[in-house]
Amino acid sequence: MDENVQLDPKQLSAAGIVVGSPTEERISGKITLQGNVAVAPEHTVSLSFPIGGYIRSTTMLPGKPVRKGQVLATIEDIQFIQLQQDYLTAQTNYALAETEYKRQYELNQSKASSDKVFQQAKAEMDRERILISSLAEKLRLIGIAPQKLTTANIKKEVPIISPTNGFITKVNITVGKYTAPTDILFEIVNPSDMYLSLKVFEKDLPKIKIGSTVAAYTNSDVTKKIAAAVFLVNRTFDENRMAEVLCRFQQSESILTPGMFMNADLNVDNTTALVVPEDAVVRWQNKYFVFVQRRSGVFQMNEVKLGIQDKGKQQIISQEINADTALVLKNAFALLMKAQNKEE
Repeated sequence: MDENVQLDPKQLSAAGIVVGSPTEERISGKITLQGNVAVAPEHTVSLSFPIGGYIRSTTMLPGKPVRKGQVLATIEDIQFIQLQQDYLTAQTNYALAETEYKRQYELNQSKASSDKVFQQAKAEMDRERILISSLAEKLRLIGIAPQKLTTANIKKEVPIISPTNGFITKVNITVGKYTAPTDILFEIVNPSDMYLSLKVFEKDLPKIKIGSTVAAYTNSDVTKKIAAAVFLVNRTFDENRMAEVLCRFQQSESILTPGMFMNADLNVDNTTALVVPEDAVVRWQNKYFVFVQRRSGVFQMNEVKLGIQDKGKQQIISQEINADTALVLKNAFALLMKAQNKEE
């Protein structure tokens, strides 16, 4: 389409064209944004097991709720038996080393044994004590309480325990399959601290402040609005010149799910903007334009970005237009029709 349109005085009068300049005003309104529901990193758990083994059982499925301390699966390996054996053996060796240390202490006090023999006995006792402490921590890592371990309750299977409340989002195990310590077995999300992550264009970022109110809604039910408020504005832009704005929901809603796509109307109060009457803006091929007067009766289409709409006025954003620019304020649609007819 030819961007220039020319009308004679009679045509201008018949079309009701009114030329003027945009104005800078303080307006209030809303910005419609898109984003998704997210969960704070500390409430997302990727669960692995510190020792490799074979999965023996699980009843977990994605979406299933779990509670902290609940058994998610059982895993077995000969290493578990060996670790328990080593711990019990170390306890026995420590008892013997402690007895020998006490005996050597008494002999050394009476000068019946040398200091070197006494020091060797003490070193042996300390070595066994260190080994017991190390093995005990390894047992705790795999869910075995060392203080309850006896020769009568050595087990080949150990449970994989949920470290938090929430629900399962991923299950990456198969019964009978060997898993390594680096494998992620389950992913668990605790939904107690969900927030709304919105994407904002660079041009709109200055309008957003901490505490700005938001009404969020899904595509499936646009009438149900969920209240939220901005608590963080990330001023780092991505490759699309968009920044992230985080909003906290004012109350928990059962429909909220991590990853859910949402729309949001963000309220903007008393921001200074360059505005024109709504009738000054036309839409063509999914873009927005105003007609700038180049000389009397000659108008050029200039693409603009739209901002806040408030009480019949529309914020426009363009580096080529300012408060001194002469443009069509009324019946711009008539010029669009003229331009289309000219093209045809």
